[in-house]
Amino acid sequence: MRRDRPAAGPVLPGPGFPTIPYFRARLPRKEGRTTPPMATTADVNIGSYIRYNGDICQIMEWQHRTPGNLRAFYQGKMRNLRNGKLAENRWRSGETIEVLRVEVHELQYLYREGDNLVCMDQQSFEQKYIPVALFGDALGFMKEEMVVQIGFESDTPIFARPPKTVELKVVYTEPAVKGDTANKVLKPAKLETGVEISVPIFVEEGTVVRIDTETGEYMDRVKK
Repeated sequence: MRRDRPAAGPVLPGPGFPTIPYFRARLPRKEGRTTPPMATTADVNIGSYIRYNGDICQIMEWQHRTPGNLRAFYQGKMRNLRNGKLAENRWRSGETIEVLRVEVHELQYLYREGDNLVCMDQQSFEQKYIPVALFGDALGFMKEEMVVQIGFESDTPIFARPPKTVELKVVYTEPAVKGDTANKVLKPAKLETGVEISVPIFVEEGTVVRIDTETGEYMDRVKK
């Protein structure tokens, strides 16, 4: 009479045989962006980029102070790259700070595509997509072919720095009053990029004006 063979199963160690410990195989980690180790005040220098209160800031001044018998500390002045404002802060000596590894590249603005500006690397000619949100209010003064500075962290754009000043043409404004050259009297003017600013009353259509991109204010007329 034929007997069915039992189904194959795990082989258990018999008497006298040592139990082999079970190890779970470790899968290779997926490559990706990892959180950088936290640095301390000793790793910060003038020009360093840090994350402070959720914003990216660049250190403009950095001093180590030891006031008498009190604990040493660092006094720093930094520029917020989101709004351009300067701020000061004090850190305890040895306090941890999130220092960012940033590479700054000069890119030429080519055209806008949706929520990105397509910019070309000046050296490699590679085209990169830069979110318009990084430019803030300065986006209104952006003109094609302008060169901007973009900060990258692990190939990800984290801040944009447009030119400090730009020269744009006035495409519409009310006619100037003859003989009125007062600087303090202002009127609205529309620029070639579509943004509207306040200009002195003597500025006419077709005039090229110089604008401070951080404040959005008129500086002077460009004589050409």
